[in-house]
Amino acid sequence: MPTKADIAARDAEDQPLVWSARWSLTTRILAVNIVAIALLAGGFFYLDTYRSRLVDTRVEVMKDQLAMLDEALEAARPDQRERLIGEFTRATESRLRFYDAAGRKLYDSFDHGPPTYTLRDPDLQPWKRDAARAMDRGIDWIVGAPNYPDFEEPSVDSGAAWPEVAETMQSGEGAARFRYAPERTPLLTATRVVDLEIREVMLMTLNARDITRTVRAERFRLAVVVALVLMTSVLLSLFLARTIVRPLRKLARAAVRVRLGRAREVVVPRLPSRRDEIGTLARALSDMTQALRERIDAGEHFAADVTHELKNPIASVRSAIEGLGRVKTDEQRAQLLAIADEDVRRLDRLVTDISDASRIDAQLSRTNFEPIDVGLMIESMLAARAARAEGSNTPQPRIAFARPRKGTTLVMGDGHRLERVIDNVVDNAISFSPPGGLVCVRATRLGNEVHIGVDDDGPGIEPAQREAIFRRFHSERPDGEAFGRHSGLGLAIARTIVEGHSGHIAARDRDDGSPGASLLITLPAAETNDPAA
Repeated sequence: MPTKADIAARDAEDQPLVWSARWSLTTRILAVNIVAIALLAGGFFYLDTYRSRLVDTRVEVMKDQLAMLDEALEAARPDQRERLIGEFTRATESRLRFYDAAGRKLYDSFDHGPPTYTLRDPDLQPWKRDAARAMDRGIDWIVGAPNYPDFEEPSVDSGAAWPEVAETMQSGEGAARFRYAPERTPLLTATRVVDLEIREVMLMTLNARDITRTVRAERFRLAVVVALVLMTSVLLSLFLARTIVRPLRKLARAAVRVRLGRAREVVVPRLPSRRDEIGTLARALSDMTQALRERIDAGEHFAADVTHELKNPIASVRSAIEGLGRVKTDEQRAQLLAIADEDVRRLDRLVTDISDASRIDAQLSRTNFEPIDVGLMIESMLAARAARAEGSNTPQPRIAFARPRKGTTLVMGDGHRLERVIDNVVDNAISFSPPGGLVCVRATRLGNEVHIGVDDDGPGIEPAQREAIFRRFHSERPDGEAFGRHSGLGLAIARTIVEGHSGHIAARDRDDGSPGASLLITLPAAETNDPAA
């Protein structure tokens, strides 16, 4: 019996999709793969961190360079300082300015030599640069990069125009700033207090275009990788969706046609070339449809056969009832009542057998099979039959049973149903055997099978009729036997039960060559621990 945990786990597995319930399978495959690409695109966030580290490293280098220049200026003679500054700015491609405590500009390297860098006008650059800057802004917005201010050269160059200079003058500690040049390249500033003849603040500015080039190159390479992976992923997703969705759609259309019943022979594609789960599903649906069609056909044929078989006794009963009003003598009236009684009994047998035949398949599908010792089952069944036959004045054929050793003829099955099979087969053998004849019953195990044979002393079965005797309502009785005593369903029920146990039943000649028929039932043997079995 399932536990509460099992029920909860099963309910969790059956939970319906909520947010993606309206998505097609193709959309879901694409979405899953694109999410993976989006994770790869997260590398752009790393590149923003990488740019911040480059800027921080460059600022620290600028501070170290100013410290070394400070020491060099303090050690040099006044007439050598301009030369040192010129060499420093050319080597670092920077611009140096000096401001006194009042904020007046004392020195500008651009006034004493050629500029070491030039701020470019974006309006004079080609469109490719505009596209690159637009892409930079877009990526910065996506990754949430800090919004750094744009740089504008002050109209009046003084210490007050530079917040970092004023901060350094007040605190005595160096400061740094990041701004965007007009063409959106980093313009870095760093300050340091120097004590020469008077207290001054050095301002170093640097247009670090190489940082922008490095970050753009990395972004471009990452964008190329993401684009290639995205294109490949989309193509593979579409290929995967095609190999999954198209056959599923074909199977769905075939299933709809089967449900609507508009085509009598709907062919469900089996997809024999597919060796995956979809191929397995296609073949399972095809087999299920074929089994369903056969079951429907069998039901239709069974209904037609039932109608045909019921008409005869019903017509006979009606004739007998109609004749009761016309007969004059009690003898004739008694004869008609006897006919009606026999027909009613025949109808009762037919209804009972029809009810059993129609329920066997469903009952077998719900039955839990258990180990059954066929030898013991047949022995007890024949003993009960012999007890019922005691006291009967009607001569009956004898029944001989070759009882196997206990435990050698074990099968997995429903004991009640298997007993019904043996009973029907033995009844059939007795009905064809002459009075005083011999019906031989045997049960043996051969390899992984249990064979049950029933031989009679009757006229035998023609080879052309050996398959027909298992059809419903087929009945060819010996001469002299009363009509209507057998419904013709006994062997049909026996075959249904045997096949429900994965077995087989067939008619053949007797092994000893004697006249008569032999019915052989073959069932899969159950596992046994007995080595002699």
